[in-house]
Amino acid sequence: MLTSLALLSAGLLALVYGADRVVAAAAGLAEHAGVSALFVGVTVVAVGSSVPEIATAAYAALYGAGTLAVGHIVGSATAQITLGIGLVAVVSPLTVPRNRLAVYGGGMLGAMAVMLAVTVSGVVTRVEGVVMCACYLGFLAVVVDRTDFADHATDHDGIHEPRRAVAWLACGLALVLVGGHLLVTEGRAFALAVGLPSYFVGAITGLGTTIPEIVVALQAVREGESGIAVGTLLGSNVTDPLFSLGFGAAVGGLHVAHVHRILSPAAYMLAVSALVVAVFALRPTMGRRTGLVVAALYLPTFLLV
Repeated sequence: MLTSLALLSAGLLALVYGADRVVAAAAGLAEHAGVSALFVGVTVVAVGSSVPEIATAAYAALYGAGTLAVGHIVGSATAQITLGIGLVAVVSPLTVPRNRLAVYGGGMLGAMAVMLAVTVSGVVTRVEGVVMCACYLGFLAVVVDRTDFADHATDHDGIHEPRRAVAWLACGLALVLVGGHLLVTEGRAFALAVGLPSYFVGAITGLGTTIPEIVVALQAVREGESGIAVGTLLGSNVTDPLFSLGFGAAVGGLHVAHVHRILSPAAYMLAVSALVVAVFALRPTMGRRTGLVVAALYLPTFLLV
Protein backbone atom coordinates (compact mmCIF):
# COMPACT_ATOMS: atom_id res chain seq x y z
CA MET A 1 0.00 0.00 0.00
CA LEU A 2 2.83 2.40 0.84
CA THR A 3 4.41 1.72 -2.53
CA SER A 4 1.15 2.52 -4.32
CA LEU A 5 0.76 5.72 -2.29
CA ALA A 6 4.32 6.79 -3.08
CA LEU A 7 3.87 6.11 -6.80
CA LEU A 8 0.48 7.86 -6.75
CA SER A 9 2.12 10.93 -5.21
CA ALA A 10 4.95 10.77 -7.74
CA GLY A 11 2.43 10.59 -10.57
CA LEU A 12 0.56 13.62 -9.27
CA LEU A 13 3.79 15.62 -8.95
CA ALA A 14 4.83 14.61 -12.47
CA LEU A 15 1.43 15.71 -13.80
CA VAL A 16 1.55 19.12 -12.12
CA TYR A 17 5.17 19.91 -13.02
CA GLY A 18 4.91 18.45 -16.50
CA ALA A 19 1.77 20.46 -17.26
CA ASP A 20 3.52 23.63 -16.07
CA ARG A 21 6.43 22.99 -18.45
CA VAL A 22 4.08 22.22 -21.35
CA VAL A 23 2.20 25.49 -20.86
CA ALA A 24 5.35 27.59 -20.49
CA ALA A 25 7.13 26.03 -23.47
CA ALA A 26 4.12 26.10 -25.79
CA ALA A 27 3.41 29.72 -24.89
CA GLY A 28 7.04 30.61 -25.55
CA LEU A 29 6.91 29.00 -28.98
CA ALA A 30 3.68 30.79 -29.85
CA GLU A 31 5.04 34.16 -28.77
CA HIS A 32 8.23 33.57 -30.77
CA ALA A 33 6.01 32.99 -33.81
CA GLY A 34 4.32 36.34 -33.22
CA VAL A 35 0.95 35.02 -32.01
CA SER A 36 -1.07 37.27 -29.67
CA ALA A 37 -0.50 36.63 -25.97
CA LEU A 38 -4.25 36.67 -25.31
CA PHE A 39 -4.78 34.11 -28.07
CA VAL A 40 -2.08 31.97 -26.45
CA GLY A 41 -3.85 32.26 -23.12
CA VAL A 42 -7.24 31.29 -24.52
CA THR A 43 -5.92 28.33 -26.50
CA VAL A 44 -2.52 27.08 -25.30
CA VAL A 45 -2.90 27.88 -21.60
CA ALA A 46 -6.49 26.62 -21.37
CA VAL A 47 -5.66 23.33 -23.09
CA GLY A 48 -2.13 23.04 -21.70
CA SER A 49 -3.18 23.46 -18.08
CA SER A 50 -5.76 20.73 -18.67
CA VAL A 51 -3.19 18.27 -20.02
CA PRO A 52 -3.27 16.28 -16.72
CA GLU A 53 -7.01 15.74 -17.07
CA ILE A 54 -6.66 14.89 -20.78
CA ALA A 55 -3.87 12.38 -20.12
CA THR A 56 -5.70 10.83 -17.18
CA ALA A 57 -8.91 10.40 -19.20
CA ALA A 58 -6.99 8.76 -22.05
CA TYR A 59 -5.23 6.32 -19.73
CA ALA A 60 -8.52 5.67 -17.94
CA ALA A 61 -10.05 4.61 -21.25
CA LEU A 62 -7.15 2.25 -21.98
CA TYR A 63 -7.19 0.70 -18.50
CA GLY A 64 -10.96 0.60 -17.98
CA ALA A 65 -10.96 3.22 -15.22
CA GLY A 66 -13.66 5.56 -16.48
CA THR A 67 -14.99 6.15 -12.97
CA LEU A 68 -11.63 7.56 -11.89
CA ALA A 69 -11.52 9.88 -14.91
CA VAL A 70 -14.98 11.31 -14.23
CA GLY A 71 -14.24 11.70 -10.51
CA HIS A 72 -10.98 13.43 -11.40
CA ILE A 73 -12.71 15.93 -13.70
CA VAL A 74 -15.57 16.60 -11.26
CA GLY A 75 -13.11 17.17 -8.42
CA SER A 76 -10.93 19.45 -10.52
CA ALA A 77 -13.81 21.50 -11.92
CA THR A 78 -15.43 21.95 -8.51
CA ALA A 79 -12.13 23.05 -6.98
CA GLN A 80 -11.53 25.62 -9.72
CA ILE A 81 -14.97 27.23 -9.60
CA THR A 82 -15.08 27.41 -5.79
CA LEU A 83 -11.59 27.36 -4.29
CA GLY A 84 -9.91 28.94 -7.32
CA ILE A 85 -12.37 31.78 -7.93
CA GLY A 86 -12.76 32.35 -4.18
CA LEU A 87 -9.03 32.62 -3.45
CA VAL A 88 -8.49 34.95 -6.40
CA ALA A 89 -11.27 37.24 -5.13
CA VAL A 90 -9.77 37.19 -1.62
CA VAL A 91 -6.40 38.34 -2.98
CA SER A 92 -8.00 41.12 -5.02
CA PRO A 93 -11.61 42.07 -5.86
CA LEU A 94 -12.44 40.21 -9.05
CA THR A 95 -14.28 41.90 -11.91
CA VAL A 96 -15.73 39.91 -14.79
CA PRO A 97 -16.99 41.85 -17.84
CA ARG A 98 -20.42 40.63 -18.92
CA ASN A 99 -19.23 39.74 -22.42
CA ARG A 100 -16.56 37.42 -20.98
CA LEU A 101 -19.05 35.94 -18.53
CA ALA A 102 -21.47 35.16 -21.35
CA VAL A 103 -18.83 33.23 -23.30
CA TYR A 104 -16.88 31.47 -20.53
CA GLY A 105 -19.71 31.10 -18.02
CA GLY A 106 -22.19 29.88 -20.61
CA GLY A 107 -19.62 27.55 -22.15
CA MET A 108 -18.70 26.14 -18.75
CA LEU A 109 -22.29 25.39 -17.75
CA GLY A 110 -22.97 23.87 -21.16
CA ALA A 111 -19.87 21.66 -20.96
CA MET A 112 -20.81 20.41 -17.49
CA ALA A 113 -24.38 19.69 -18.58
CA VAL A 114 -23.09 17.67 -21.55
CA MET A 115 -20.78 15.68 -19.28
CA LEU A 116 -23.67 14.84 -16.95
CA ALA A 117 -25.87 13.84 -19.89
CA VAL A 118 -23.35 11.40 -21.40
CA THR A 119 -22.18 9.82 -18.13
CA VAL A 120 -25.61 9.14 -16.60
CA SER A 121 -25.95 5.96 -18.68
CA GLY A 122 -22.67 4.59 -17.33
CA VAL A 123 -21.01 4.45 -20.75
CA VAL A 124 -19.47 7.27 -22.80
CA THR A 125 -19.08 5.91 -26.33
CA ARG A 126 -16.43 6.79 -28.89
CA VAL A 127 -19.02 8.59 -31.02
CA GLU A 128 -20.08 10.71 -28.04
CA GLY A 129 -16.42 11.44 -27.35
CA VAL A 130 -15.82 12.66 -30.90
CA VAL A 131 -18.94 14.86 -30.74
CA MET A 132 -17.76 16.35 -27.44
CA CYS A 133 -14.36 17.18 -28.94
CA ALA A 134 -16.10 18.81 -31.92
CA CYS A 135 -18.26 20.88 -29.56
CA TYR A 136 -15.11 22.05 -27.78
CA LEU A 137 -13.57 23.16 -31.08
CA GLY A 138 -16.78 25.08 -31.72
CA PHE A 139 -16.39 26.79 -28.35
CA LEU A 140 -12.81 27.78 -29.21
CA ALA A 141 -14.03 29.22 -32.51
CA VAL A 142 -16.51 31.43 -30.64
CA VAL A 143 -13.79 32.53 -28.19
CA VAL A 144 -11.38 33.43 -30.99
CA ASP A 145 -14.11 35.27 -32.89
CA ARG A 146 -14.90 37.44 -29.85
CA THR A 147 -11.30 38.00 -28.74
CA ASP A 148 -9.52 41.35 -28.97
CA PHE A 149 -6.05 40.36 -30.08
CA ALA A 150 -4.54 43.78 -29.35
CA ASP A 151 -3.14 42.66 -26.01
CA HIS A 152 0.26 42.87 -24.39
CA ALA A 153 2.69 39.95 -24.32
CA THR A 154 3.13 37.82 -21.24
CA ASP A 155 6.34 36.23 -19.95
CA HIS A 156 5.93 32.49 -19.43
CA ASP A 157 8.95 31.56 -17.29
CA GLY A 158 11.24 33.20 -19.84
CA ILE A 159 11.03 30.25 -22.25
CA HIS A 160 11.22 32.07 -25.59
CA GLU A 161 14.24 30.53 -27.38
CA PRO A 162 12.77 27.99 -29.83
CA ARG A 163 15.14 25.06 -29.20
CA ARG A 164 14.82 25.40 -25.44
CA ALA A 165 11.04 25.64 -25.72
CA VAL A 166 10.85 22.49 -27.88
CA ALA A 167 13.02 20.58 -25.41
CA TRP A 168 10.88 21.65 -22.46
CA LEU A 169 7.72 20.84 -24.40
CA ALA A 170 8.94 17.28 -25.04
CA CYS A 171 10.04 16.80 -21.43
CA GLY A 172 6.78 18.21 -20.11
CA LEU A 173 4.67 15.93 -22.28
CA ALA A 174 6.73 12.92 -21.20
CA LEU A 175 6.20 13.80 -17.54
CA VAL A 176 2.48 14.23 -18.10
CA LEU A 177 2.15 10.87 -19.85
CA VAL A 178 4.10 9.03 -17.16
CA GLY A 179 2.20 10.89 -14.44
CA GLY A 180 -1.15 10.03 -16.01
CA HIS A 181 -0.17 6.36 -16.16
CA LEU A 182 0.88 6.31 -12.50
CA LEU A 183 -2.19 8.23 -11.39
CA VAL A 184 -4.60 5.74 -12.96
CA THR A 185 -2.82 2.46 -12.18
CA GLU A 186 -1.58 3.29 -8.69
CA GLY A 187 -4.73 5.24 -7.84
CA ARG A 188 -6.81 2.15 -8.45
CA ALA A 189 -4.36 0.00 -6.48
CA PHE A 190 -4.38 2.38 -3.51
CA ALA A 191 -8.17 2.67 -3.50
CA LEU A 192 -8.47 -1.11 -3.53
CA ALA A 193 -5.92 -1.51 -0.73
CA VAL A 194 -7.68 0.85 1.69
CA GLY A 195 -11.23 0.03 0.60
CA LEU A 196 -11.99 3.40 -0.99
CA PRO A 197 -14.04 3.75 -4.20
CA SER A 198 -12.03 4.96 -7.19
CA TYR A 199 -14.17 8.08 -7.63
CA PHE A 200 -12.97 9.25 -4.17
CA VAL A 201 -9.34 9.01 -5.28
CA GLY A 202 -10.31 10.85 -8.47
CA ALA A 203 -11.82 13.73 -6.50
CA ILE A 204 -8.71 14.12 -4.34
CA THR A 205 -6.27 13.99 -7.27
CA GLY A 206 -8.54 16.40 -9.12
CA LEU A 207 -7.82 18.97 -6.41
CA GLY A 208 -4.08 18.36 -6.74
CA THR A 209 -3.99 18.91 -10.49
CA THR A 210 -6.02 22.12 -10.12
CA ILE A 211 -2.96 23.85 -8.72
CA PRO A 212 -1.59 25.06 -12.12
CA GLU A 213 -4.86 26.84 -12.99
CA ILE A 214 -5.15 28.43 -9.55
CA VAL A 215 -1.52 29.62 -9.59
CA VAL A 216 -1.94 31.12 -13.08
CA ALA A 217 -5.14 32.88 -11.98
CA LEU A 218 -3.55 34.28 -8.81
CA GLN A 219 -0.56 35.60 -10.75
CA ALA A 220 -2.85 37.18 -13.34
CA VAL A 221 -4.96 39.00 -10.76
CA ARG A 222 -1.82 40.29 -9.04
CA GLU A 223 -0.88 41.86 -12.37
CA GLY A 224 -4.32 43.44 -12.71
CA GLU A 225 -5.55 40.97 -15.34
CA SER A 226 -8.76 39.80 -13.65
CA GLY A 227 -10.29 38.87 -17.01
CA ILE A 228 -7.42 36.49 -17.77
CA ALA A 229 -7.66 35.04 -14.25
CA VAL A 230 -11.34 34.22 -14.65
CA GLY A 231 -10.81 33.11 -18.24
CA THR A 232 -8.20 30.59 -17.10
CA LEU A 233 -10.46 29.03 -14.48
CA LEU A 234 -13.70 29.11 -16.43
CA GLY A 235 -11.94 28.18 -19.67
CA SER A 236 -10.36 25.13 -18.04
CA ASN A 237 -13.78 24.18 -16.75
CA VAL A 238 -14.94 24.01 -20.35
CA THR A 239 -11.88 22.04 -21.47
CA ASP A 240 -12.01 19.40 -18.73
CA PRO A 241 -15.66 18.25 -18.87
CA LEU A 242 -15.93 18.59 -22.65
CA PHE A 243 -12.56 17.95 -24.30
CA SER A 244 -10.71 15.90 -21.65
CA LEU A 245 -13.60 13.50 -21.13
CA GLY A 246 -14.43 13.53 -24.84
CA PHE A 247 -10.85 12.75 -25.82
CA GLY A 248 -10.68 9.88 -23.35
CA ALA A 249 -13.93 8.44 -24.69
CA ALA A 250 -12.74 8.85 -28.28
CA VAL A 251 -9.60 6.85 -27.45
CA GLY A 252 -11.48 3.76 -26.32
CA GLY A 253 -14.81 4.55 -24.73
CA LEU A 254 -15.32 5.08 -21.00
CA HIS A 255 -17.25 2.77 -18.68
CA VAL A 256 -18.40 4.54 -15.50
CA ALA A 257 -19.26 2.24 -12.60
CA HIS A 258 -21.44 3.30 -9.65
CA VAL A 259 -22.96 6.19 -11.59
CA HIS A 260 -25.44 6.89 -8.78
CA ARG A 261 -22.53 7.74 -6.47
CA ILE A 262 -21.02 10.18 -8.95
CA LEU A 263 -24.25 12.03 -9.70
CA SER A 264 -24.35 13.85 -6.34
CA PRO A 265 -20.87 15.45 -6.56
CA ALA A 266 -21.39 16.11 -10.29
CA ALA A 267 -24.74 17.79 -9.63
CA TYR A 268 -23.11 19.85 -6.87
CA MET A 269 -20.38 20.88 -9.32
CA LEU A 270 -23.01 22.14 -11.77
CA ALA A 271 -25.04 23.85 -9.02
CA VAL A 272 -22.14 25.82 -7.51
CA SER A 273 -20.93 26.74 -11.00
CA ALA A 274 -24.36 28.15 -11.85
CA LEU A 275 -24.35 30.01 -8.52
CA VAL A 276 -20.96 31.62 -9.21
CA VAL A 277 -22.06 32.66 -12.71
CA ALA A 278 -25.26 34.12 -11.22
CA VAL A 279 -23.23 36.08 -8.63
CA PHE A 280 -21.11 37.65 -11.37
CA ALA A 281 -24.21 38.32 -13.49
CA LEU A 282 -25.87 40.22 -10.65
CA ARG A 283 -22.72 42.01 -9.51
CA PRO A 284 -19.74 42.00 -11.92
CA THR A 285 -17.23 42.55 -9.09
CA MET A 286 -16.71 39.85 -6.45
CA GLY A 287 -15.27 41.21 -3.20
CA ARG A 288 -13.18 39.49 -0.56
CA ARG A 289 -16.11 38.49 1.66
CA THR A 290 -17.97 36.89 -1.22
CA GLY A 291 -14.71 35.23 -2.25
CA LEU A 292 -14.39 33.62 1.17
CA VAL A 293 -17.94 32.27 0.91
CA VAL A 294 -17.30 30.91 -2.58
CA ALA A 295 -14.03 29.26 -1.47
CA ALA A 296 -15.87 27.67 1.47
CA LEU A 297 -18.32 26.08 -0.97
CA TYR A 298 -15.56 23.61 -1.81
CA LEU A 299 -15.73 21.97 1.63
CA PRO A 300 -19.03 20.06 1.11
CA THR A 301 -17.42 18.11 -1.74
CA PHE A 302 -15.66 15.91 0.81
CA LEU A 303 -19.04 14.93 2.26
CA LEU A 304 -20.45 14.11 -1.17
CA VAL A 305 -17.72 11.67 -2.16
